[in-house]
Formats: sequence, structure tokens, C-alpha cells
Amino acid sequence: MTPRIALLDASVGDTPAERNVRREVDADVDAYKLPDGSRPPAVSTAAWRYDGVVIGGSQTSVYDDRDWIHETTEWVRRAHAADVPTLGICWGHQFLAQALGGRVVDVGDHELGYRTVRRVGESRLLDGLPEAFTAFETHHDRVAELPPGAVTTARNEFGVQAFRRGTAHGVQFHPEYDRQTAEWVVDNKDLSADRTERVRDDITEERVAAAEPATRVFDAFVSFATAHRRGARRPH
Repeated sequence: MTPRIALLDASVGDTPAERNVRREVDADVDAYKLPDGSRPPAVSTAAWRYDGVVIGGSQTSVYDDRDWIHETTEWVRRAHAADVPTLGICWGHQFLAQALGGRVVDVGDHELGYRTVRRVGESRLLDGLPEAFTAFETHHDRVAELPPGAVTTARNEFGVQAFRRGTAHGVQFHPEYDRQTAEWVVDNKDLSADRTERVRDDITEERVAAAEPATRVFDAFVSFATAHRRGARRPH
């Protein structure tokens, strides 16, 4: 049976977010564009047919006062209480942390471009990655406090880069970005010309290849989610 994943697409407007996740996730993916009012079915209903949930990035902040953020917060809390495997990416990582009781803050700058991330704890999602790996980053908020009971599984000098709490996993970096998306993001940031040029110059074939192992997070998540739903539960 082919795994099924619900993508909660929090990006605003026409973005590569859905395309990137569909390319990297080896599963049937149904996308729900949150800012446009699309919502996944309730976990407790017959319409629920997913092995897991992926929450993507956004140009908003998780603490913004928006109806769709508040509505999704309640949905995610119910899904987590029902033990649904969930993976949050960048904004989704921050969103999961906040929804489950953590705190997210604006740090006043962008972490942007290819960065080194270091594993610091056990996580099935990161098991296939080296202790230090390369990933693309683009965010100005960070998780300042993890939810109660959560464990940090990766860090860098900017802060928490991955965590887990039960069946919820968050990664601050973007394992789904290809070169085209990295360039698109940099070109659409409000940065000085000098900084834009520096980050753009670092988007090379070598850097793209160095970040490729980070995509293994998706295979690990789909494997975990399907095994979990079908009863072969293992440590998270």
C-alpha cells in the first residue's frame, strides 16, 4: 500500500513549496493551502486516511495573529494528541514547537544560505545523516524554548535545528530545497545588494550536492509514519 501524506502548505501565494515536497516525499501527497482556507479533515473522521503530516515553510511568523494560524494550531494539537506522526520544516518546525507549548522569537536577522548543522541527540529522522551535515537555511525566527518533554536532536550556532516530542519532529533547515528554490528565495528577500550577492555566489553545484544527504529526512519520516500507523511502533 502506498503511503499517504497530508501536506499543510503554509506558504503565501505562488511558491515552490508544494512542488518541492512532492518531489522529495515518496508517497501520495494531498496538499492543503492553509492561508487560502484549505484544511485537512479531522483525524477522528472517516475522511482521515493519512500515515503522517508534513508542515512546510511560510513567509509569515508563527506568532502572527491570523485566523488560519489559530485554526491550524488547534488542528495540530488534536492530531498530536491522536499520535499522528508529524514533520515540521522551518516555519513548520517553529509552528510545532509553539503549538505544543514552546516559544518562538524573532532574532532580528536572517540565517540564510548553506550552513553546517550538528546532530546532538537520537532521532530516527536524522539517523541516515553524518554527525555534521550541510543544509539550506532561510529564517529570522527561532525556537527559543522547546515544548515540555521535547528533546533537541540537532543544533548550530543559531540555535535549535531539530527536535522531537513523541511522534512530532521538527527541522529548522530545508531538506527539500533544490538549487532553483534556493536562488528564488534569495532573490525574493529584502536584503542589501552585497548580502544578496554573497549568498547567491555560495549557491553552487558543490554546495547543492553537499546538502543532498539532508533529503534523507523525508524517507526516514515516511518510513517512521507508515510503520507507526500500521502497528510496528519503534522508538522515535
